Amino acid sequence: MKKLTSCAVALLAVSVFLSCNNKKSDEVTLVMAEVNPATTIAGQMDQAFKEKVEELSGGKMKIDLQCAGILGDVDAVMDLMLKPNSTIQIHRMSAVNLATYGCEKNSLLSIPFTFANKEHFWQFVKSPLAQEILDEPIKKGLPVKGLFFGEEGFRHFFSTKKIVEVSDFEGLKLRTTNDEVMKGVAAGLKTQMVSVGFADLYSAFQTGVVDAAEQPIANYLANHFNEVAPYMILDGHTLGVMEAVITVEAWNALTKDQQRILIEAGAYASEFCRKLSQDEEDRVRAQLEKEGATITDVTNVVPWQAACADVIKNAAAVDPALYQNILNLVK
Repeated sequence: MKKLTSCAVALLAVSVFLSCNNKKSDEVTLVMAEVNPATTIAGQMDQAFKEKVEELSGGKMKIDLQCAGILGDVDAVMDLMLKPNSTIQIHRMSAVNLATYGCEKNSLLSIPFTFANKEHFWQFVKSPLAQEILDEPIKKGLPVKGLFFGEEGFRHFFSTKKIVEVSDFEGLKLRTTNDEVMKGVAAGLKTQMVSVGFADLYSAFQTGVVDAAEQPIANYLANHFNEVAPYMILDGHTLGVMEAVITVEAWNALTKDQQRILIEAGAYASEFCRKLSQDEEDRVRAQLEKEGATITDVTNVVPWQAACADVIKNAAAVDPALYQNILNLVK
């Protein structure tokens, strides 16, 4: 697990944040962590959330947004947030990451080929099923609660050599997130799963520690992975579902009106993300091709679904009824 850098510690030391007592203040500053650069879909969604919170509160609520992993990687941030008196109050993370902390329902959102398209996902966000999953962390006894959803596009594989079909994955050293779903995908593709922190992924490609990884196309460009792994195949195995969470301690220290502002700003940020995502993907693809990346489209997903059949079945067993209800939302 990564430790916070001295720079980040110094930054946190001078940040204004909610105290851990029950005193409710009219003016508060919440520190928000983002692992991706500010220019990514995730970073822009966070910025929209920040601006809306500050607008709705008349400047009395401020979001101290720190992007590009300056406050640490996902594990380092969560390690802080799961402890009392956290100096980070809000974290934008992937829903699949929450699954590694016992939030099994969140894992349903990352089952391969769950969402037929983006509109299917946004139908889910508007449904009562979304709130059920946002509420899961606190119901599981974690000291965090979900605020809002976003998506950063379908996740695709990229590599140091061209991949055209499923069989090309056999034996590759694949970096994935540390959750059961992606472990199952890695096994189905017959790869060697490698555990590497996101912040170290670029150098891991340079040194040959990994041959392939997976990210939404916008993050692939924003993190310059095309420089070290110039081949991407658009398989769209999962949608990059994002979830913003807040510590229960910080939430309970807010007034009802402040809580309402966060919820309203979260809904605004979700809608901002929905509009941004597809336009950004089209722009990014054109930019990647201009920079020399090789992008391969998948025209037949059946072999990919077959490779993932076991993990789809096993992962859906967490809550078959809920998973079926999510599938049924497709139009």
